[in-house]
Amino acid sequence: MKDFIYAVETHKTVADAVSAIEDEAVKNGFKILHIHNFDDILASKGFKMEAYKSVEICNAKAAYGILTENADIGLLLPCKINVYIRDGKTYIAGLRPTIIGQFVDSAEVNRIADEVEKAIINIIDSAR
Repeated sequence: MKDFIYAVETHKTVADAVSAIEDEAVKNGFKILHIHNFDDILASKGFKMEAYKSVEICNAKAAYGILTENADIGLLLPCKINVYIRDGKTYIAGLRPTIIGQFVDSAEVNRIADEVEKAIINIIDSAR
């Protein structure tokens, strides 16, 4: 199986990395849909963990292309870029959209997923 994530270490704080992701996503034609604060959500239930944020982003043209080709792929949308601390280091990670090719045999879906993956990697590298 192909590695399903693209992850880099950053020396930014979690908050600064999330802010940089927001800026870079917009520059790359994505809209910020929501930011989940998993550490806060889990803390409210009595579970303590280090900072873990998940930024949901969407490129409407790509989403439309994917969903009109195969509506079931909506289960993998929107794209997410996570920022978290592990072993004292901060990471930025995103799911590689080309993983969809392991589930769906469609040249058009694979083409769109490849374009989106390039954008996700650019967002992560630029936000680093």
